[in-house]
Amino acid sequence: MWRRLRSALQSLRGSPAAPPHGGGDRPPAAMERAVVRCVPSEPKLSLRFVLPDGSARHMQRDQAEPLGRALARIATNAAKSHGKAGKKSKKARAEGDAEGEAAVPAVRLFSRDGAAVAEEVPNAAAWQDGAVLHIGDARYRVERNPPALTELRLPRSLLAGFPVCPKVSAEFAAPQHCLFRWFREQRPAGAGEEAGEAWVETAAAERVFTPSNALVGLRLKLRCTPGDGEQRYGPACEVESSGPVEAGPGACTFDSRHLYTKKVCGHGSVRAVSYNILADTYAQTEFSRTVLYPYCAPYALEIDYRQNLLKKELAGYSADLICLQEVDKSVFLDSLAPALDAFGLEGLFRIKEKQHEGLATFYRRDKFSLLSQHDITFSEALLSEPLHKELCEQLAKYPLMQEKVLQRSSVLQVSVLQSTTDPSRQLCVANTHLYWHPKGGNIRLIQIAVAMSHIKHVACDLYPSIPVIFCGDFNSTPSSGTYSFISSGGIAEDHEDWVSNGEEERCSMSLSHPFKLLSACGEPAYTNYVGGFHGCLDYIFIDRNALEVEQVIPLPSHEEITTHQALPSVSHPSDHIALICDLKWK
Repeated sequence: MWRRLRSALQSLRGSPAAPPHGGGDRPPAAMERAVVRCVPSEPKLSLRFVLPDGSARHMQRDQAEPLGRALARIATNAAKSHGKAGKKSKKARAEGDAEGEAAVPAVRLFSRDGAAVAEEVPNAAAWQDGAVLHIGDARYRVERNPPALTELRLPRSLLAGFPVCPKVSAEFAAPQHCLFRWFREQRPAGAGEEAGEAWVETAAAERVFTPSNALVGLRLKLRCTPGDGEQRYGPACEVESSGPVEAGPGACTFDSRHLYTKKVCGHGSVRAVSYNILADTYAQTEFSRTVLYPYCAPYALEIDYRQNLLKKELAGYSADLICLQEVDKSVFLDSLAPALDAFGLEGLFRIKEKQHEGLATFYRRDKFSLLSQHDITFSEALLSEPLHKELCEQLAKYPLMQEKVLQRSSVLQVSVLQSTTDPSRQLCVANTHLYWHPKGGNIRLIQIAVAMSHIKHVACDLYPSIPVIFCGDFNSTPSSGTYSFISSGGIAEDHEDWVSNGEEERCSMSLSHPFKLLSACGEPAYTNYVGGFHGCLDYIFIDRNALEVEQVIPLPSHEEITTHQALPSVSHPSDHIALICDLKWK
């Protein structure tokens, strides 16, 4: 079959081929597009084009296949399409119109410089950007891997005064090179007024758009044109918001803190944030609504509402490092990662295996690059990694305690970052969320012992002498054994936390680690404030030998925290308070 088609093609090419860009005395016709998608990791490439009769074609061809086979298939498709068009005309059939028969058109591919591409060339090498495909008299400019949007989505909840960050997923494009145009819905025409356009373009042309109070009650529309940074743009896509812009809550607890963080720190400094953002999987339970947070308006516990506040809060801190706990996987993928990406932050996520939430670490792209990741689950690392062998053997002496430790799904996220301006400056950034139970001090001691051994392996063995920043919700007050162990470097076997859940679960051992760590934000009165409890549970520990504190961003005042009784509230998205500090290398 292929030989017959190739013979037909060669006979049709007996006469000199027309130049690829028109040629002769005829003015060149406007070229159609032939879109080629060719990815090295995939065995086939795809080819999309529209034949002169208007029928669309989508072909899948092996990348290693000779070009001639692909051209023969295109010729067959074009002939069949032409034949079908002829059969539709009874008059043409009656008159024996020759064009009603399936004539095979000449099909050739020319490179950008006008040279014919040999039929023996593999498809992957033949279909280059800017080449010209001839199908009979029709001309198609080849667009290889043009920018294309794969997803464009707006948040479900829009609040006046809060940034709207679309989720933009693209292929062969980058959001920072895309073009954005924002539109607002036209208000209904009043009596005697003529109806105008349904949508009115706003002055905004950035990826993130903050609607004003004037837009309350109106829906938004976004038009995005994907781009790749080389002045290539793909077809635009549009998305409309599912609902109108709603009024914001007014003053929020973080507004005054933003006055200290308007600008990003200089390259010699690092602004770090640690924040338990309250997972939706915990906020949306009957227990949460009726027992934990009965004082919080139900709508303020909804994830869509809280995400508006979180994105504005985090973006306003202009941070270089953000360590978050209790991050729902869907919240990371669909909300926080796209939003913070728009503000220059790259995100990493580690889920708890038995949960729907986990840890997220974000770093500023123009300040840091990621060298490596060393995340662990405490229970798995304790059993499988040689560096925890001694601790594991000691724990085995206490079977009841061992069982409880191994049941926990707590994780540790460790990322090694390098300064983009000074490669000699590297950081080991750790992030964790320890076991929560008030009587679980003994379990937390084992977890933090595993954490410190693992961080020692990374910061002393793999990357000798790099500074450590250790953030998290440690579920431990300053009077706890966990806090004492981290800050002093050791804990005695007779510490009271070894019997935190009674003598039956006693687990006595002495522990130590080599780091000199300091709580950068000190010991605030509280970082968690709910109806039945308030206390300091969150910390940013830093290597005091290599780093020092430039400034600590003040926490909201007690009056701000208790305006709506406790946290979370309509003006604060979590039951915890973010810790923020500016650090610099010594």
